[in-house]
Amino acid sequence: METVERAGRRVGAAGLLLLCLATAGVGLATSGCRVNENDIHRWESTAHGPDKLRAVLFHDKYDNSLRIEAATSLIRMKPRQGRRVGIGIMVETLATMAPEARQSIVAALVPSIIAELRKPPPVAQPGQPLPPDTSFPYKDAAYAMLTSDRTVIIADEALKEGLKAALIDWAMADFEHRLEDRSQAYGMEQLLRFIGPPAVAGLPKLMTREAKRLDQMASLVAEYGDPTTKEAASANLVSIAKFVTSSEWVDVKKPELQAANAASKLEPTEKQFEAQLAQYQEEELFRVFGSMKKLGGRPSVDFLLGFAANKEQPEKRRQAALAALEGRLDRNNPSDIQRILEIATADAPDVVLDQAFRRVGEMPRELVVEKLYGLFKTDKWKIRRAAAATILKMSTVKHIDEFMSRLPDSKGFAMPEALTYGAAFGDLKEGSPLEALKRHFAAGSAPARTSAIAYYFTFGTTADLPAVKALEGDTTRAPVCEADPDCKWACEVSKEGSNERELREVKTVGEFVQYCIEPAMQDRKPEIEKGEKK
Repeated sequence: METVERAGRRVGAAGLLLLCLATAGVGLATSGCRVNENDIHRWESTAHGPDKLRAVLFHDKYDNSLRIEAATSLIRMKPRQGRRVGIGIMVETLATMAPEARQSIVAALVPSIIAELRKPPPVAQPGQPLPPDTSFPYKDAAYAMLTSDRTVIIADEALKEGLKAALIDWAMADFEHRLEDRSQAYGMEQLLRFIGPPAVAGLPKLMTREAKRLDQMASLVAEYGDPTTKEAASANLVSIAKFVTSSEWVDVKKPELQAANAASKLEPTEKQFEAQLAQYQEEELFRVFGSMKKLGGRPSVDFLLGFAANKEQPEKRRQAALAALEGRLDRNNPSDIQRILEIATADAPDVVLDQAFRRVGEMPRELVVEKLYGLFKTDKWKIRRAAAATILKMSTVKHIDEFMSRLPDSKGFAMPEALTYGAAFGDLKEGSPLEALKRHFAAGSAPARTSAIAYYFTFGTTADLPAVKALEGDTTRAPVCEADPDCKWACEVSKEGSNERELREVKTVGEFVQYCIEPAMQDRKPEIEKGEKK
Protein backbone atom coordinates (compact mmCIF):
# COMPACT_ATOMS: atom_id res chain seq x y z
CA MET A 1 0.00 0.00 0.00
CA GLU A 2 1.33 3.43 -0.88
CA THR A 3 2.11 5.92 1.83
CA VAL A 4 0.00 9.06 2.22
CA GLU A 5 2.93 11.18 1.11
CA ARG A 6 3.54 9.14 -2.03
CA ALA A 7 -0.12 9.01 -2.91
CA GLY A 8 -0.33 12.74 -2.28
CA ARG A 9 2.17 13.40 -5.06
CA ARG A 10 0.04 11.89 -7.79
CA VAL A 11 -1.88 14.36 -9.89
CA GLY A 12 -3.81 14.51 -13.13
CA ALA A 13 -5.94 11.71 -14.48
CA ALA A 14 -4.62 9.09 -12.09
CA GLY A 15 -5.60 11.25 -9.12
CA LEU A 16 -9.06 11.87 -10.52
CA LEU A 17 -9.55 8.18 -11.25
CA LEU A 18 -8.60 7.30 -7.67
CA LEU A 19 -11.12 9.84 -6.39
CA CYS A 20 -13.94 8.57 -8.57
CA LEU A 21 -13.25 4.93 -7.78
CA ALA A 22 -13.08 5.65 -4.07
CA THR A 23 -16.32 7.59 -4.03
CA ALA A 24 -18.01 4.97 -6.21
CA GLY A 25 -17.06 2.35 -3.66
CA VAL A 26 -19.14 4.08 -1.02
CA GLY A 27 -22.10 4.84 -3.28
CA LEU A 28 -21.43 8.60 -3.63
CA ALA A 29 -20.48 8.84 -7.29
CA THR A 30 -22.76 9.38 -10.24
CA SER A 31 -21.83 9.84 -13.87
CA GLY A 32 -20.24 13.18 -13.03
CA CYS A 33 -18.36 11.92 -9.95
CA ARG A 34 -20.16 14.55 -7.91
CA VAL A 35 -18.62 15.63 -4.58
CA ASN A 36 -20.14 17.92 -1.98
CA GLU A 37 -18.95 19.65 1.18
CA ASN A 38 -20.09 16.76 3.35
CA ASP A 39 -17.70 14.51 1.45
CA ILE A 40 -14.89 17.04 1.87
CA HIS A 41 -15.38 17.23 5.64
CA ARG A 42 -15.71 13.47 6.01
CA TRP A 43 -12.48 12.83 4.12
CA GLU A 44 -10.55 14.81 6.69
CA SER A 45 -10.60 11.72 8.92
CA THR A 46 -10.54 8.82 6.45
CA ALA A 47 -7.49 6.79 5.47
CA HIS A 48 -7.41 7.92 1.84
CA GLY A 49 -8.95 11.30 2.57
CA PRO A 50 -5.77 13.27 1.74
CA ASP A 51 -5.66 11.68 -1.73
CA LYS A 52 -9.27 12.60 -2.43
CA LEU A 53 -8.94 16.13 -1.09
CA ARG A 54 -5.90 16.67 -3.26
CA ALA A 55 -7.76 15.52 -6.32
CA VAL A 56 -10.61 17.95 -5.62
CA LEU A 57 -8.19 20.80 -5.05
CA PHE A 58 -6.25 20.04 -8.22
CA HIS A 59 -8.97 19.48 -10.84
CA ASP A 60 -10.80 22.41 -12.41
CA LYS A 61 -13.95 20.32 -12.99
CA TYR A 62 -14.91 21.21 -9.41
CA ASP A 63 -16.29 24.56 -8.38
CA ASN A 64 -13.79 26.94 -6.83
CA SER A 65 -15.77 26.99 -3.59
CA LEU A 66 -15.39 23.21 -3.30
CA ARG A 67 -11.68 23.39 -4.12
CA ILE A 68 -11.19 26.06 -1.47
CA GLU A 69 -13.01 23.85 1.00
CA ALA A 70 -10.72 20.95 0.08
CA ALA A 71 -7.65 23.14 0.70
CA THR A 72 -9.06 24.27 4.04
CA SER A 73 -9.74 20.67 5.03
CA LEU A 74 -6.14 19.75 4.23
CA ILE A 75 -5.01 22.59 6.51
CA ARG A 76 -7.19 21.76 9.50
CA MET A 77 -6.87 17.98 9.14
CA LYS A 78 -5.71 16.38 12.38
CA PRO A 79 -2.10 15.19 12.50
CA ARG A 80 -1.38 11.71 11.23
CA GLN A 81 1.41 9.89 13.04
CA GLY A 82 2.27 13.19 14.65
CA ARG A 83 2.58 15.11 11.36
CA ARG A 84 0.23 17.54 9.66
CA VAL A 85 0.52 15.88 6.27
CA GLY A 86 -2.40 17.84 4.88
CA ILE A 87 -0.53 21.18 4.83
CA GLY A 88 2.34 19.72 2.82
CA ILE A 89 -0.09 18.10 0.36
CA MET A 90 -2.01 21.36 -0.01
CA VAL A 91 1.12 23.43 -0.75
CA GLU A 92 2.55 20.80 -3.10
CA THR A 93 -0.72 20.58 -4.99
CA LEU A 94 -0.88 24.34 -5.43
CA ALA A 95 2.72 24.28 -6.69
CA THR A 96 1.83 21.79 -9.45
CA MET A 97 -1.02 23.89 -10.84
CA ALA A 98 -0.78 26.25 -13.77
CA PRO A 99 -0.10 29.81 -12.49
CA GLU A 100 -3.52 31.16 -13.54
CA ALA A 101 -5.41 28.34 -11.86
CA ARG A 102 -3.27 28.52 -8.77
CA GLN A 103 -3.77 32.25 -8.30
CA SER A 104 -7.51 31.84 -8.68
CA ILE A 105 -7.50 29.42 -5.75
CA VAL A 106 -5.00 31.41 -3.71
CA ALA A 107 -6.95 34.65 -4.12
CA ALA A 108 -9.85 33.07 -2.24
CA LEU A 109 -7.87 30.80 0.11
CA VAL A 110 -5.57 33.44 1.60
CA PRO A 111 -8.39 35.69 2.89
CA SER A 112 -9.94 32.69 4.63
CA ILE A 113 -6.58 31.92 6.28
CA ILE A 114 -6.25 35.56 7.32
CA ALA A 115 -9.70 35.44 8.86
CA GLU A 116 -8.70 32.42 10.96
CA LEU A 117 -5.44 34.09 12.04
CA ARG A 118 -7.29 37.20 13.18
CA LYS A 119 -9.70 35.35 15.46
CA PRO A 120 -9.16 36.24 19.14
CA PRO A 121 -6.94 33.74 20.97
CA PRO A 122 -8.72 31.36 23.35
CA VAL A 123 -9.27 32.50 26.92
CA ALA A 124 -9.43 30.18 29.92
CA GLN A 125 -12.60 30.30 31.95
CA PRO A 126 -12.37 30.31 35.77
CA GLY A 127 -11.52 26.84 36.98
CA GLN A 128 -11.17 25.51 33.44
CA PRO A 129 -8.09 24.66 31.36
CA LEU A 130 -7.17 26.88 28.44
CA PRO A 131 -9.14 25.80 25.34
CA PRO A 132 -7.09 24.54 22.38
CA ASP A 133 -5.81 27.19 19.97
CA THR A 134 -7.15 26.18 16.54
CA SER A 135 -5.14 28.83 14.70
CA PHE A 136 -1.82 26.97 14.57
CA PRO A 137 -2.57 24.94 11.40
CA TYR A 138 -3.49 28.15 9.57
CA LYS A 139 -0.27 29.81 10.72
CA ASP A 140 1.74 26.79 9.56
CA ALA A 141 -0.07 26.76 6.23
CA ALA A 142 0.55 30.47 5.72
CA TYR A 143 4.24 30.06 6.50
CA ALA A 144 4.55 27.04 4.19
CA MET A 145 2.86 28.92 1.34
CA LEU A 146 5.09 31.96 1.77
CA THR A 147 8.32 29.99 1.98
CA SER A 148 7.72 27.35 -0.73
CA ASP A 149 10.97 26.83 -2.63
CA ARG A 150 9.32 24.95 -5.50
CA THR A 151 7.45 27.88 -6.96
CA VAL A 152 5.86 31.15 -5.92
CA ILE A 153 2.56 30.16 -4.36
CA ILE A 154 1.32 33.70 -3.68
CA ALA A 155 2.25 35.94 -6.61
CA ASP A 156 0.07 38.90 -5.69
CA GLU A 157 2.20 41.24 -3.54
CA ALA A 158 -0.76 42.85 -1.82
CA LEU A 159 -2.10 39.44 -0.85
CA LYS A 160 1.34 38.37 0.35
CA GLU A 161 1.82 41.47 2.48
CA GLY A 162 -1.67 41.11 3.91
CA LEU A 163 -0.86 37.56 4.97
CA LYS A 164 2.42 38.66 6.57
CA ALA A 165 0.62 41.40 8.47
CA ALA A 166 -1.91 38.88 9.74
CA LEU A 167 0.90 36.57 10.85
CA ILE A 168 2.54 39.42 12.78
CA ASP A 169 -0.74 40.28 14.49
CA TRP A 170 -1.29 36.60 15.24
CA ALA A 171 2.13 36.32 16.89
CA MET A 172 1.65 39.43 19.01
CA ALA A 173 -1.95 38.55 20.01
CA ASP A 174 -0.89 35.77 22.40
CA PHE A 175 2.87 35.80 22.13
CA GLU A 176 3.90 33.93 25.25
CA HIS A 177 1.52 30.99 24.76
CA ARG A 178 2.15 30.77 21.04
CA LEU A 179 5.91 31.02 21.49
CA GLU A 180 6.13 27.84 23.55
CA ASP A 181 3.45 25.70 21.87
CA ARG A 182 5.08 22.50 20.63
CA SER A 183 2.30 21.41 18.29
CA GLN A 184 3.21 23.90 15.57
CA ALA A 185 5.23 22.68 12.60
CA TYR A 186 7.17 25.93 12.33
CA GLY A 187 8.36 27.68 15.47
CA MET A 188 7.70 31.29 16.30
CA GLU A 189 11.35 32.19 15.75
CA GLN A 190 11.28 30.74 12.23
CA LEU A 191 8.25 32.87 11.46
CA LEU A 192 9.71 36.08 12.85
CA ARG A 193 13.05 35.51 11.16
CA PHE A 194 11.36 35.07 7.80
CA ILE A 195 9.29 38.24 8.09
CA GLY A 196 12.18 40.30 9.49
CA PRO A 197 12.21 43.54 11.53
CA PRO A 198 8.48 44.33 11.18
CA ALA A 199 7.69 41.02 12.88
CA VAL A 200 9.24 42.08 16.19
CA ALA A 201 8.27 45.76 16.12
CA GLY A 202 5.37 45.00 18.47
CA LEU A 203 7.43 43.14 21.07
CA PRO A 204 8.53 46.17 23.12
CA LYS A 205 4.88 46.79 24.08
CA LEU A 206 4.73 43.24 25.43
CA MET A 207 7.89 43.69 27.51
CA THR A 208 6.14 44.64 30.71
CA ARG A 209 6.59 43.80 34.39
CA GLU A 210 4.05 40.97 33.97
CA ALA A 211 5.86 39.35 31.00
CA LYS A 212 7.04 35.80 31.64
CA ARG A 213 9.15 35.43 28.48
CA LEU A 214 11.19 38.60 28.79
CA ASP A 215 14.45 36.85 27.96
CA GLN A 216 13.14 35.37 24.71
CA MET A 217 11.61 38.69 23.72
CA ALA A 218 14.92 40.46 24.29
CA SER A 219 16.75 37.85 22.22
CA LEU A 220 14.32 38.17 19.31
CA VAL A 221 14.47 41.97 19.30
CA ALA A 222 18.27 41.87 19.56
CA GLU A 223 18.52 39.57 16.54
CA TYR A 224 15.77 40.84 14.26
CA GLY A 225 14.72 44.29 15.48
CA ASP A 226 15.58 47.56 13.79
CA PRO A 227 17.25 50.36 15.82
CA THR A 228 13.95 51.98 16.79
CA THR A 229 12.53 48.69 18.09
CA LYS A 230 15.72 47.91 20.00
CA GLU A 231 15.74 51.31 21.65
CA ALA A 232 12.10 50.97 22.72
CA ALA A 233 12.71 47.49 24.12
CA SER A 234 15.80 48.68 25.97
CA ALA A 235 13.83 51.52 27.56
CA ASN A 236 11.12 49.10 28.66
CA LEU A 237 13.72 46.84 30.30
CA VAL A 238 14.92 49.85 32.29
CA SER A 239 11.36 50.51 33.46
CA ILE A 240 11.05 46.90 34.59
CA ALA A 241 14.40 47.02 36.42
CA LYS A 242 13.36 50.19 38.23
CA PHE A 243 10.14 48.50 39.29
CA VAL A 244 11.96 45.40 40.57
CA THR A 245 14.24 47.55 42.74
CA SER A 246 11.39 49.67 44.11
CA SER A 247 9.27 49.46 47.25
CA GLU A 248 6.28 48.94 44.97
CA TRP A 249 7.73 45.58 43.92
CA VAL A 250 8.01 44.61 47.58
CA ASP A 251 4.38 45.62 48.21
CA VAL A 252 3.23 43.50 45.25
CA LYS A 253 5.38 40.43 45.81
CA LYS A 254 5.25 40.21 49.58
CA PRO A 255 1.66 38.87 49.70
CA GLU A 256 2.45 36.48 46.83
CA LEU A 257 5.42 35.03 48.70
CA GLN A 258 3.39 34.75 51.90
CA ALA A 259 0.68 32.86 50.00
CA ALA A 260 3.29 30.55 48.45
CA ASN A 261 4.73 29.78 51.88
CA ALA A 262 1.27 29.04 53.23
CA ALA A 263 0.52 26.74 50.30
CA SER A 264 3.76 24.88 50.96
CA LYS A 265 3.05 24.82 54.71
CA LEU A 266 6.18 26.81 55.44
CA GLU A 267 6.40 29.09 58.45
CA PRO A 268 9.61 31.14 58.13
CA THR A 269 10.62 33.53 60.86
CA GLU A 270 10.46 37.24 60.10
CA LYS A 271 14.18 37.29 59.40
CA GLN A 272 13.96 34.22 57.16
CA PHE A 273 11.05 35.75 55.27
CA GLU A 274 12.99 38.97 54.67
CA ALA A 275 15.87 36.87 53.32
CA GLN A 276 13.44 35.00 51.06
CA LEU A 277 12.04 38.23 49.73
CA ALA A 278 15.50 39.73 49.13
CA GLN A 279 16.61 36.63 47.23
CA TYR A 280 13.42 36.65 45.17
CA GLN A 281 13.98 40.30 44.30
CA GLU A 282 17.60 39.68 43.38
CA GLU A 283 16.70 36.79 41.11
CA GLU A 284 14.10 38.93 39.36
CA LEU A 285 16.61 41.74 38.92
CA PHE A 286 19.28 39.43 37.56
CA ARG A 287 16.82 38.09 34.98
CA VAL A 288 16.22 41.64 33.78
CA PHE A 289 19.98 42.26 33.70
CA GLY A 290 20.33 39.12 31.57
CA SER A 291 17.83 40.51 29.07
CA MET A 292 19.68 43.84 29.05
CA LYS A 293 22.92 42.04 28.29
CA LYS A 294 21.35 40.35 25.27
CA LEU A 295 19.74 43.49 23.94
CA GLY A 296 21.99 46.38 24.96
CA GLY A 297 20.78 49.82 23.87
CA ARG A 298 21.54 53.25 25.25
CA PRO A 299 18.78 53.23 27.91
CA SER A 300 20.02 49.93 29.38
CA VAL A 301 23.69 50.92 29.21
CA ASP A 302 23.07 54.20 31.01
CA PHE A 303 20.97 52.48 33.67
CA LEU A 304 23.53 49.73 34.28
CA LEU A 305 26.41 52.20 34.55
CA GLY A 306 24.46 54.27 37.05
CA PHE A 307 23.41 51.20 39.02
CA ALA A 308 26.97 49.87 39.17
CA ALA A 309 28.26 53.23 40.41
CA ASN A 310 25.68 53.37 43.22
CA LYS A 311 27.50 52.51 46.46
CA GLU A 312 24.19 51.96 48.23
CA GLN A 313 23.49 48.88 46.13
CA PRO A 314 24.78 45.49 47.35
CA GLU A 315 28.09 44.50 45.78
CA LYS A 316 26.62 41.37 44.18
CA ARG A 317 24.05 43.46 42.33
CA ARG A 318 26.65 46.02 41.25
CA GLN A 319 28.82 43.20 39.99
CA ALA A 320 25.90 41.74 38.02
CA ALA A 321 25.15 45.14 36.46
CA LEU A 322 28.75 45.42 35.24
CA ALA A 323 28.67 41.86 33.93
CA ALA A 324 25.54 42.73 31.92
CA LEU A 325 27.51 45.53 30.23
CA GLU A 326 29.86 43.04 28.60
CA GLY A 327 30.33 44.08 24.98
CA ARG A 328 27.72 46.83 25.31
CA LEU A 329 29.78 49.94 26.04
CA ASP A 330 30.21 52.31 23.10
CA ARG A 331 33.88 52.58 22.18
CA ASN A 332 33.16 55.84 20.41
CA ASN A 333 31.38 57.40 23.37
CA PRO A 334 33.78 59.29 25.69
CA SER A 335 31.11 59.31 28.39
CA ASP A 336 30.98 55.50 28.50
CA ILE A 337 34.77 55.32 28.85
CA GLN A 338 34.84 57.98 31.54
CA ARG A 339 32.03 56.44 33.57
CA ILE A 340 33.47 52.93 33.55
CA LEU A 341 36.90 54.28 34.53
CA GLU A 342 35.31 56.20 37.40
CA ILE A 343 33.78 52.97 38.69
CA ALA A 344 37.09 51.15 38.29
CA THR A 345 38.96 53.78 40.29
CA ALA A 346 36.35 54.22 43.01
CA ASP A 347 36.50 52.81 46.50
CA ALA A 348 34.53 49.67 45.71
CA PRO A 349 34.57 45.98 46.68
CA ASP A 350 37.03 43.77 44.79
CA VAL A 351 34.30 41.95 42.86
CA VAL A 352 32.98 45.27 41.57
CA LEU A 353 36.44 46.51 40.60
CA ASP A 354 37.19 43.24 38.85
CA GLN A 355 34.13 43.55 36.61
CA ALA A 356 34.77 47.24 36.02
CA PHE A 357 38.30 46.59 34.79
CA ARG A 358 37.00 43.78 32.58
CA ARG A 359 34.76 46.31 30.87
CA VAL A 360 37.63 48.80 30.60
CA GLY A 361 39.63 46.05 28.93
CA GLU A 362 37.06 45.89 26.13
CA MET A 363 37.86 49.44 25.10
CA PRO A 364 40.50 50.28 22.45
CA ARG A 365 43.95 50.36 24.05
CA GLU A 366 44.81 53.78 22.73
CA LEU A 367 41.73 55.31 24.38
CA VAL A 368 42.27 54.01 27.90
CA VAL A 369 45.92 53.05 28.37
CA GLU A 370 47.08 56.45 29.61
CA LYS A 371 44.19 56.65 32.05
CA LEU A 372 45.11 53.19 33.32
CA TYR A 373 48.77 54.13 33.66
CA GLY A 374 47.56 57.12 35.68
CA LEU A 375 46.24 54.66 38.26
CA PHE A 376 49.81 53.48 38.92
CA LYS A 377 50.14 56.56 41.14
CA THR A 378 47.50 55.34 43.58
CA ASP A 379 48.57 53.99 46.95
CA LYS A 380 45.93 51.24 46.64
CA TRP A 381 47.95 48.37 45.26
CA LYS A 382 44.93 46.19 44.35
CA ILE A 383 43.54 48.92 42.10
CA ARG A 384 46.99 49.39 40.56
CA ARG A 385 47.28 45.63 40.00
CA ALA A 386 43.86 45.50 38.33
CA ALA A 387 44.77 48.46 36.10
CA ALA A 388 48.13 46.93 35.19
CA ALA A 389 46.63 43.52 34.46
CA THR A 390 44.08 45.21 32.19
CA ILE A 391 46.88 47.00 30.33
CA LEU A 392 48.79 43.76 29.81
CA LYS A 393 45.70 41.97 28.48
CA MET A 394 45.47 44.54 25.69
CA SER A 395 49.24 44.64 25.05
CA THR A 396 51.82 42.65 23.05
CA VAL A 397 55.51 41.87 23.60
CA LYS A 398 56.54 45.22 22.12
CA HIS A 399 54.82 47.00 25.03
CA ILE A 400 56.90 45.36 27.79
CA ASP A 401 59.51 48.15 27.93
CA GLU A 402 56.79 50.79 28.07
CA PHE A 403 55.04 48.93 30.89
CA MET A 404 58.23 48.53 32.93
CA SER A 405 59.04 52.22 32.63
CA ARG A 406 55.68 53.16 34.12
CA LEU A 407 55.79 50.95 37.21
CA PRO A 408 55.78 52.94 40.48
CA ASP A 409 58.59 53.33 43.02
CA SER A 410 59.46 50.48 45.36
CA LYS A 411 57.52 51.87 48.29
CA GLY A 412 54.06 50.37 48.37
CA PHE A 413 54.70 47.94 45.49
CA ALA A 414 53.19 44.59 46.51
CA MET A 415 54.64 41.16 45.89
CA PRO A 416 51.32 39.87 44.44
CA GLU A 417 51.70 42.61 41.83
CA ALA A 418 55.05 41.26 40.65
CA LEU A 419 53.71 37.68 40.51
CA THR A 420 50.60 38.79 38.61
CA TYR A 421 52.59 40.75 36.04
CA GLY A 422 55.10 37.92 35.59
CA ALA A 423 52.28 35.52 34.75
CA ALA A 424 50.67 38.02 32.37
CA PHE A 425 53.94 38.56 30.49
CA GLY A 426 53.95 34.91 29.45
CA ASP A 427 50.63 35.33 27.62
CA LEU A 428 51.76 38.25 25.46
CA LYS A 429 51.73 37.65 21.71
CA GLU A 430 53.77 38.83 18.73
CA GLY A 431 57.21 37.94 19.97
CA SER A 432 59.14 36.15 22.72
CA PRO A 433 58.22 37.51 26.17
CA LEU A 434 61.30 35.94 27.76
CA GLU A 435 63.70 37.59 25.33
CA ALA A 436 62.07 40.97 25.95
CA LEU A 437 62.22 40.46 29.74
CA LYS A 438 65.88 39.46 29.98
CA ARG A 439 67.08 43.07 29.79
CA HIS A 440 65.01 43.84 32.90
CA PHE A 441 66.41 41.03 35.09
CA ALA A 442 69.41 43.01 36.29
CA ALA A 443 68.57 46.58 35.32
CA GLY A 444 65.91 49.08 36.22
CA SER A 445 63.84 49.58 39.34
CA ALA A 446 63.15 46.85 41.87
CA PRO A 447 59.47 46.62 40.80
CA ALA A 448 60.58 46.15 37.18
CA ARG A 449 63.25 43.57 38.06
CA THR A 450 61.02 41.50 40.31
CA SER A 451 58.13 41.62 37.83
CA ALA A 452 60.41 40.40 35.05
CA ILE A 453 61.95 37.64 37.17
CA ALA A 454 58.44 36.61 38.31
CA TYR A 455 57.89 35.28 34.78
CA TYR A 456 59.76 32.19 35.99
CA PHE A 457 57.40 31.80 38.98
CA THR A 458 54.65 30.73 36.55
CA PHE A 459 56.54 29.50 33.49
CA GLY A 460 60.00 28.50 34.74
CA THR A 461 61.05 24.84 34.94
CA THR A 462 64.04 22.96 36.32
CA ALA A 463 65.74 23.57 32.99
CA ASP A 464 65.67 27.32 33.69
CA LEU A 465 67.26 27.12 37.14
CA PRO A 466 70.78 27.90 35.88
CA ALA A 467 69.48 31.14 34.34
CA VAL A 468 68.09 32.41 37.64
CA LYS A 469 70.96 31.15 39.81
CA ALA A 470 73.01 34.08 38.57
CA LEU A 471 70.46 36.45 40.10
CA GLU A 472 70.73 35.07 43.65
CA GLY A 473 73.44 37.58 44.48
CA ASP A 474 71.45 40.67 43.43
CA THR A 475 71.50 42.90 46.50
CA THR A 476 69.06 45.47 45.09
CA ARG A 477 66.55 46.26 47.83
CA ALA A 478 63.22 44.57 47.29
CA PRO A 479 60.13 46.78 47.32
CA VAL A 480 58.41 47.40 50.63
CA CYS A 481 54.65 47.16 51.15
CA GLU A 482 52.95 47.49 54.51
CA ALA A 483 49.42 48.40 53.44
CA ASP A 484 48.09 45.02 54.53
CA PRO A 485 49.41 41.49 55.26
CA ASP A 486 48.57 40.32 51.72
CA CYS A 487 51.01 42.73 50.08
CA LYS A 488 54.15 41.93 52.07
CA TRP A 489 57.33 40.60 50.50
CA ALA A 490 57.69 37.20 52.13
CA CYS A 491 57.62 33.55 51.07
CA GLU A 492 57.36 30.24 52.84
CA VAL A 493 60.60 28.25 52.97
CA SER A 494 61.68 25.05 54.71
CA LYS A 495 63.29 25.43 58.09
CA GLU A 496 66.88 24.28 58.03
CA GLY A 497 67.13 20.73 59.38
CA SER A 498 63.34 20.41 59.72
CA ASN A 499 60.28 19.39 57.72
CA GLU A 500 58.46 22.45 58.96
CA ARG A 501 58.05 25.60 56.92
CA GLU A 502 58.37 29.23 57.94
CA LEU A 503 57.57 32.60 56.41
CA ARG A 504 60.80 34.35 55.42
CA GLU A 505 60.87 38.09 54.73
CA VAL A 506 62.26 39.07 51.31
CA LYS A 507 64.68 41.98 51.64
CA THR A 508 66.54 41.86 48.32
CA VAL A 509 65.94 40.83 44.73
CA GLY A 510 68.34 37.91 45.29
CA GLU A 511 66.27 36.67 48.22
CA PHE A 512 63.14 36.94 46.07
CA VAL A 513 64.83 34.56 43.64
CA GLN A 514 65.94 32.15 46.37
CA TYR A 515 62.85 32.12 48.58
CA CYS A 516 60.05 32.52 46.03
CA ILE A 517 61.08 31.84 42.44
CA GLU A 518 63.41 28.84 42.59
CA PRO A 519 61.13 26.71 44.85
CA ALA A 520 58.31 27.16 42.35
CA MET A 521 60.60 26.07 39.50
CA GLN A 522 62.02 22.99 41.22
CA ASP A 523 58.77 21.05 41.04
CA ARG A 524 58.05 21.94 37.42
CA LYS A 525 59.59 19.67 34.78
CA PRO A 526 60.26 20.78 31.18
CA GLU A 527 57.64 19.71 28.63
CA ILE A 528 60.13 17.45 26.78
CA GLU A 529 60.99 15.64 29.99
CA LYS A 530 57.31 15.21 30.78
CA GLY A 531 56.80 13.65 27.38
CA GLU A 532 59.68 11.20 27.88
CA LYS A 533 58.16 10.03 31.16
CA LYS A 534 54.87 9.35 29.46
